[in-house]
Amino acid sequence: MHTSDAIVIGAGIAGLSAARLLRAEGLSVVVLEARDRIGGRVTTDRSAGRVTDLGASWIHGIDGSPVAAAATAFGMRTKEFTVGGYQPDSRPIAHYGPDGIRLSDADARAYVADIRAVDAALRDAIAVSAADASYRDVTEAALAMQGWNADRTQRVREYLEHRAEEQYGAWIEDLAAHGLDDDTIDGDEVVFPDGYDSLATHLAEGLDVRLDHPVSRVEWSEEGVVATTPHEVFRATAAVLTVPVGVLQSPALVIDPALPEPNAGALSRLRMNAFEKIFLRFPARFWDDGVYAIRQQGPEGRWWHSWYDLTALDDEPTLLTFAAGPAAKVTRDWDDDQVVESVLAQLRRLFGADVPAPVAVNRTHWQDDPFAHGAYAYMTLGSTTADHDDLATPIGGVLHIAGEATWTDDPATVPAALLSGHRAATRVLGREVAVERLWSRP
Repeated sequence: MHTSDAIVIGAGIAGLSAARLLRAEGLSVVVLEARDRIGGRVTTDRSAGRVTDLGASWIHGIDGSPVAAAATAFGMRTKEFTVGGYQPDSRPIAHYGPDGIRLSDADARAYVADIRAVDAALRDAIAVSAADASYRDVTEAALAMQGWNADRTQRVREYLEHRAEEQYGAWIEDLAAHGLDDDTIDGDEVVFPDGYDSLATHLAEGLDVRLDHPVSRVEWSEEGVVATTPHEVFRATAAVLTVPVGVLQSPALVIDPALPEPNAGALSRLRMNAFEKIFLRFPARFWDDGVYAIRQQGPEGRWWHSWYDLTALDDEPTLLTFAAGPAAKVTRDWDDDQVVESVLAQLRRLFGADVPAPVAVNRTHWQDDPFAHGAYAYMTLGSTTADHDDLATPIGGVLHIAGEATWTDDPATVPAALLSGHRAATRVLGREVAVERLWSRP
């Protein structure tokens, strides 16, 4: 049996952050990782000489971001690529109507103004919503306040559906009413030309990380924590458990005794989403210059409604789209050719039959990943934002849960994972430690 001061389960950003801080404070720490790599849901594909982030891609707002500070300290190159969330006009966007014709500038401005009007009304609709209200309920209430005709209402309704799916990977009726009420971003957004996984590499420097060590059982008591893997049993005074919500809910991981309240209740109201990235690299661009995103309205855009131009990142004509929510579930078992043909049917509808087949495709499969069961977590009906923090409530003074789903402010992000790891480390230590220690040199 291996003995240490602390066990960290999971070598994603949350786990590596916790382990790095604990080690910096003089504790003996072992990190147990089920995969054959570090990084968790931060992973970069470097095949064929390309750099493609298949998990997290952006820092959504660098102002005050610990991830931005860490990236700077570690010398990671960044490139400004502001998304502005799923906004209608954060960057130059080509909006196409249900007829497949691009909206005029005047019509696009009117459409955007309608979205802004509903978003303003949403604040009140969310504030008075029932505890078990869905995001559909509150958006319908906000739409009803406008008094528009059916077609005008439907265009904005579709936008709200797409935003729910693309932000949270969930159908609008499955998402808690307050799931999308805060879409503010501070500062520029950036991506990593050399790959986001460099962050994990830097955080892991000097740590004892055991790859291919899936933990099947975690036992906790006032005496400490015991973690069982196929290779060895590990014992420590405390443990930080950073596996995704999907793994916490899986029978593959037994926690004994079972999670108490409020952890158990919070966990029951969270779900892993269905959200997959599809990168299409083309021999030449066929879409308009100066356009950051392409979006289409109407029933043809039920699945494939948004494409993002990533050409500037590596000088290769590239569009990124997402299979999100219902689209991700239905296409889950499709092969790449089926998915590409489905996407191309919509692009050819907008740009003509001459749209070529892509020369390369990258497609994620987070739903089928046994160590994730989805891309990130979202709040189901009846949940509240407090569920994130409640999931991280210390258990027996020895077991601490961290990860993107345990951070109330901006969950489902890398900063949330990093900050949750920092919080867990301070709780293990019983004292505050500056988060900056993560990227400062001894």
